[in-house]
Amino acid sequence: MLDKTYTPAALEERQYDEWERAGAFASDVASNRAPYTIMMPPPNVTGSLHMGHALTMTLQDVLIRHQRRLGRDALWQPGTDHAGIATQMVVERNLAADGIGRLDLGRPAFVEKVWEWKAESGGRIVDQLRRLGCSPDWPRARFTMDEGLSHAVRRVFVELYRQGLIYRDKRLVNWDPKLHTAISDLEVEPRPVDGKLWHLRYPLADDPRTTLTVATTRPETMLGDTAVAVHPDDPRYAALIGRHVRLPIVDRLIPIVADDYADPEQGSGAVKITPAHDFNDFEVGRRHGLAMINIFDRDARVLVDRFEVHGGDAEAPDRAVPEGFGGLDRYAARTKVVAAFEAAGLLEKIDPHAHTVPHGDRSGVAIEPWLTDQWYCNAAVLAAPAIRAVEEGRTRFVPKTWEKTYFDWMRNIQPWCISRQLWWGHQIPAWYAPGGEVFVAETQAEALAAAEAALGPEVTLRRDEDVLDTWFSSALWPFSTLGWPDETPALTRYYPGDVLVTGFDIIFFWVARMMMMGLHFMGDVPFATVYIHALVRDAQGQKMSKAKGNVIDPLDLVDQYGADALRMTLVSMAAQGRDINISPDRVAGYRNFATKLWNAARYCQMNDCRPVHGFDPASVTAPVNRWIVGEAAALRGTVDQALDGYRFNEAAGGIYQFAWATFCDWYLEFTKPLLADADAGLVAETRATTAWVLDRILELLNPIMPYLTETLWASMGDGEDRGRLIDAVRPTLPDGLGDPAAAAEMDWVVRLVSTIRTVRAEMNVPPSAALTLLVRDGGPETRRRLDAHGPLITRLARLEAIAETAAVPGGAAQAVLDEATLILPLADVIDLARERERLGREIAKVEAEIAKIEAKLANPNFRAKAPDTVVAEQQTRRDGYADIRDRLAAALARVEG
Repeated sequence: MLDKTYTPAALEERQYDEWERAGAFASDVASNRAPYTIMMPPPNVTGSLHMGHALTMTLQDVLIRHQRRLGRDALWQPGTDHAGIATQMVVERNLAADGIGRLDLGRPAFVEKVWEWKAESGGRIVDQLRRLGCSPDWPRARFTMDEGLSHAVRRVFVELYRQGLIYRDKRLVNWDPKLHTAISDLEVEPRPVDGKLWHLRYPLADDPRTTLTVATTRPETMLGDTAVAVHPDDPRYAALIGRHVRLPIVDRLIPIVADDYADPEQGSGAVKITPAHDFNDFEVGRRHGLAMINIFDRDARVLVDRFEVHGGDAEAPDRAVPEGFGGLDRYAARTKVVAAFEAAGLLEKIDPHAHTVPHGDRSGVAIEPWLTDQWYCNAAVLAAPAIRAVEEGRTRFVPKTWEKTYFDWMRNIQPWCISRQLWWGHQIPAWYAPGGEVFVAETQAEALAAAEAALGPEVTLRRDEDVLDTWFSSALWPFSTLGWPDETPALTRYYPGDVLVTGFDIIFFWVARMMMMGLHFMGDVPFATVYIHALVRDAQGQKMSKAKGNVIDPLDLVDQYGADALRMTLVSMAAQGRDINISPDRVAGYRNFATKLWNAARYCQMNDCRPVHGFDPASVTAPVNRWIVGEAAALRGTVDQALDGYRFNEAAGGIYQFAWATFCDWYLEFTKPLLADADAGLVAETRATTAWVLDRILELLNPIMPYLTETLWASMGDGEDRGRLIDAVRPTLPDGLGDPAAAAEMDWVVRLVSTIRTVRAEMNVPPSAALTLLVRDGGPETRRRLDAHGPLITRLARLEAIAETAAVPGGAAQAVLDEATLILPLADVIDLARERERLGREIAKVEAEIAKIEAKLANPNFRAKAPDTVVAEQQTRRDGYADIRDRLAAALARVEG
């Protein structure tokens, strides 16, 4: 017998250990079953479980468990990412606490310290995924820095280099002047700043009394200006194009160029161009062949003696750093530049200017666009086949709207900076000879052999100190984890995968790059479907952040309500294209659902409703049993279709509605009299049907709430070992289980009782009050159903009697059910006048709320400034109030009619 109280903590850890010991999550490369593959997005080895992880991992686990139940050989490939910059920072902080710096140790010793940290602390998130109930094939877990994956990384780098698709170049990067490394766009965090807009005057070289005004948020970068751009169609500046201005402070002549980048509607319409310190300016500089002048060092301080000039006229005499600027921090240089312009009478004005400034998400300092030598991958060449693959439908996005985001990024793709100035990561397999010659090879021995063949014996080589962008190794995940570059059985069987489940923020950083690498090295897409889930927000729809103090820890919810309740919450709310607003109250609601099902299973045990071997659901005879069997069969089809279409919320909602309402609230109540019937055959049929339906619920709910369902499945065996539910391939149901006549009849009973309950609730009828139901204009079928189910209806609707009538007495509430009118005399039970007045007040109150929302939505200023999510939230509130108003109006109509 099940315990009286459902206590998730008491069963979850024990249950998970049993699954793992039994190898219940394992794939089988030698199986003759159809394979099904999901590649787990590898969480950072430094990470801890957050709500985004909880959502994406739960959805993947639902799919993998569902496919196992369908008999597929399901591989959910787990692993973790080495997370270059994040991991290096963690270890550096730990060392700093002991007074040790990275440079004190040197590279080999520091890397060894990172490996030690990984062995001791790097498995935290894996343990947390276990607590959530995730069921990947753990023995197959990979790490992006393990030897097999490192071999794959080296092979890919060397092959792409030899194909001319990896190369060295000097371009702008997001430079972190605190961490001293290039970082990806995903590691850049735009932060709002109350800054200023400085309007600077640049004198014309041939007419110094005439000036050209430019506006900038970064006046210090004018030291590196190499042009002023105006729009080619701007008549104000048509006569100036091709002429020069003399740049103050540095006394540099720079041209006035025509370029579409300049916006005539913004400021003066003239834009200063600093190719070495602004990404847009860099492209303008390339279009016009401008010099690129790097004015900062790696600390974002002004260079001490001479600026670095690239392109243009490298011999120009303006490379000298102006006196007093060398070594200044960029912000100190800003102050000095502004002061110099003001002293020269060339500062037109200063405006307050709120804008966003990119910061490093880990260092917290403003990022500097910096011109530096880096390794690049020719992403445009690799992107072309990946674009065609989605255009041709070989990989599809769900929801389909995300294809536009994918195409926008891929069709405008830039060279991919793949090098990072770190010690932790895949060190770039490139070696340099003393003369600067580069030799790229998988091993140092191969590089040395190539160098000696080219340069002669006894050549010494120096290895490139940079490491690869973490996303480079992640891009190989779908095939490197399966053994590539070796031709392994797993690679043959499980590539390509079936679906990738991930968030929209890494469509470009990870999804697109896996597409590119998979097609280039495997000749096929890495997955057939990409399911993009929404964000998890707080209860008010706000993005979670530590700054706001609204972060919800999923493990706190697991501790309080159980993993199953959290999983069911996330799946139930995972509607395509709609963010999830989560709160502890919602999770508590699904814990209550688990308790409801637990109590239903206890009820079955107490009433001897046990699974009957060989039970044929098509053989049942009682209408109520034929009805529930048909409903259970229909539910399976609904859930299967929903999961096949990645409509997770519909699958969970269908199960919830059936289990809570159809089975627990209706069927179990309907059949209580049958279990005490004198007909032994009817009692046995009802017990067997009840157990069979409960089994079907547990089977369908198992991928979402695995702990609860596994426990209840075992408990229903009456001491018999039924085996584990996770291992049980779902049985085939007989055709034709639906009985339209039985369904129509029991649906009619449900609607009748529900209507009466609604009237009682709306009119504040005391629960203890037994009412008389009068039925007017009922046809033969209605009269037959009332005769057949009268006692049941009387009990469930709390009626005293049911009778037919030709007239409507005064003081009665009315409702229509099919052709019949249902009449409930209430004059002797409640104060009808007071109820009418109350309903009128409630309607007026709700209509006032609707009017306020409508006014806000009709306000052009609100619509222009409010984010789409806020507008949608207001529309949802309005619609909710409208539903309440309509229900109240219907209740009022019942007593006024």
